[in-house]
Amino acid sequence: MARYDFASDNTAPAAPEAMEAVLAANAGFTSGYGTDQVSARAADAVRAMLDADAEVRFVASGTAANAIALGALCRPFEAVLAHEHAHVCTDETGAPGFFGQGLGLVGLPGASGRIAPAALAAALGQPDVSHRQSPAALSLTNATEYGTLYSHDQLAGLVAPAKAKGLAVHLDGARLANAAAAGFDLKSIARLGVDILVVGGTKAGMPPTEAVVVFDRALARRFDARLKQAGQLPSKGRFHAAPFIGMLETGAFAGRAAHANAMARRLAGAMPFPLAHPVEANAVFVRMDDQALARLHAAGWFVYRFLDGSVRFMCSWAVTAEAVDDLAETLRSLA
Repeated sequence: MARYDFASDNTAPAAPEAMEAVLAANAGFTSGYGTDQVSARAADAVRAMLDADAEVRFVASGTAANAIALGALCRPFEAVLAHEHAHVCTDETGAPGFFGQGLGLVGLPGASGRIAPAALAAALGQPDVSHRQSPAALSLTNATEYGTLYSHDQLAGLVAPAKAKGLAVHLDGARLANAAAAGFDLKSIARLGVDILVVGGTKAGMPPTEAVVVFDRALARRFDARLKQAGQLPSKGRFHAAPFIGMLETGAFAGRAAHANAMARRLAGAMPFPLAHPVEANAVFVRMDDQALARLHAAGWFVYRFLDGSVRFMCSWAVTAEAVDDLAETLRSLA
């Protein structure tokens, strides 16, 4: 039977802190559609984590969160600038364009998932003409699709020129917990000028839930109606909110991510195949030929070949040191 320990951080179970909070939220009766005290408490916990005043809503998936956010930042004849391998460009089946009624996506290059400043400058320098979708928003990801981090200064170096050109900014934080555990200051996000942030819950160890954080109050007007139309305003919204209470109030959000990051470092230290990208969060990418990957699958370990041709090993909160060592032993036998 195949093992999925390292296939994705989505293959892991939910953390006990999250599930205990869901069970606690299951007691008694309350109002619906996110107007309940559980949702309010979870939103307060998110605001406290970010040290920011913002509207917070909870939805079922990162794809929905990103697509709805970008739809709020762009008109149908406008575009979003993002890294060419960003999730919104490669893994969301056109959802931003669907929710944004036709908004475009413009992929920009950059090493290891980080947009190159020169590439952004070139895109921002293009003339505004009626024959293409000019950019209205910049989408950034931290930690990136390749498990690397943007520092505060690196983000500021991208956000500032985008803002100077009048663009809004979206931050995809599907693995924000891992970025925080690696040293990224979450309290800097609002000060950077991000308009909408997605705080990943699912990959951080929760059952399916993501938080949409709207810093720009002007965008919050009728946001619930936008969610409702998109099928993302669940009647029992407290069950999407409760996991954030469990993970944030106990410190498990950062603590569990720190473990995942440590397991990635442990795996990288034992890896016999060459690393393709720096190991800065909870991902290890390596150069591996098709024959070696096939032998790894045959040995019972399933992992994916990624967008740039490297093979990805993801470490979740639930990955154990024993599993890392078992995998490393198999890899050594293949190398």
